[in-house]
Amino acid sequence: MRKLVKNNVSWVGKIDWELDSFHGSDYSINHGSSQNAYLIQEEKTVLIDTVWKPHTTDFLDNLAKEVDLNSIDFIVANHGEVDHSGSLPALMEKIPNTPIYCTANGVKSLVGQYHHPEWNFKVVKTGDSVDIGNGKSLVFVEMRMLHWPDSMATYMTGDNILFSNDAFGQHFAVEELFNDRADQCLLWEESIKYYANILNPFSPLVKKKVEEVLALNLPIDIIAPSHGVIWRDNPTQIVEKYYEWSQNYQEDQVTVIYDTMWEGTEKLAHSISRELSLLSPQTRIKLFNVSKTDKNDIMTQVFMSKAIALGSPTVGQSILSSVGGWLDFLKELKFKNKKAAVFGCYGWSGEGNKELRQRLTEAGFDVVDAEIKCNWNPREEDLADAKEVAAALIS
Repeated sequence: MRKLVKNNVSWVGKIDWELDSFHGSDYSINHGSSQNAYLIQEEKTVLIDTVWKPHTTDFLDNLAKEVDLNSIDFIVANHGEVDHSGSLPALMEKIPNTPIYCTANGVKSLVGQYHHPEWNFKVVKTGDSVDIGNGKSLVFVEMRMLHWPDSMATYMTGDNILFSNDAFGQHFAVEELFNDRADQCLLWEESIKYYANILNPFSPLVKKKVEEVLALNLPIDIIAPSHGVIWRDNPTQIVEKYYEWSQNYQEDQVTVIYDTMWEGTEKLAHSISRELSLLSPQTRIKLFNVSKTDKNDIMTQVFMSKAIALGSPTVGQSILSSVGGWLDFLKELKFKNKKAAVFGCYGWSGEGNKELRQRLTEAGFDVVDAEIKCNWNPREEDLADAKEVAAALIS
């Protein structure tokens, strides 16, 4: 069922309340999601994006109820990833000659995934436009690495709608569609999680692209992304947030992260948290066990933090695999301008702290000298070292 966005523009996507993971299992979804596709019915009929393959039948059936598929003049593929293009092959079977407007990299992505080089691709770049009648046009803006090389946005003149694809979205199911109808706490929680876990590695490009879009002085009444809410109430508020988040974002927060074998490293983690709170009562302190808390939710807190403390016992002359895997993801996200400290227990060889220090440095953190390296279970003097670690992180 379509839902009106504005004038002759409708939402024809899929709200998926049961979706609990994305990008395989690499991104956790706590409050459902949506795959947003849009139908424009001016003198020309245009479909912007499709939905994920598991929802193809529902998508095509619903779309056919709203419009004769053969009347679709062209399709805009803002991004080739399967959550946006998964239903495209089935649609093209029904309307095989329909033009598909996308970037040059979009052609590579779609042909590489679906093996249909014969599709009627129309390659566009920033500034290209197409007339859709009634005095309105679609203007294309390349959005490379937000978050794939093929990404672009499409701006509709007249109605002043920016179809922004993955930029400015969230994995968040909102039946009412619009940002002013959503639970505001959940909306911003999911927005910052989406940025921290998906877009943060490309923050320099985000900053540059936001500046480029703002310099165009386009009137924007609605931002219609491919996931989550449609921004109609003060739509540029999310653009302003992206600009803020893109500049080595941090709040007055320190996050302590650890895993433990026999509770020793856990005791150190709690001791550091207590000392941080005592030393700087105004600072927000968070503590997580990587084996018991979702990694994406932890990374959101790291994104918000000015510093972290990371702990693992020494295992096999290294660190716990749970912490090692978490560090791989941390490096991928390319956080900047954040301090880190290390801590951990050991029984015999004690290489854990050195491994943590090296890998945090490789991940772009400024690792302080203060640490806790505890032989066997913590003693009072080991716990006292937490004061030095806290002071180094807060200063």
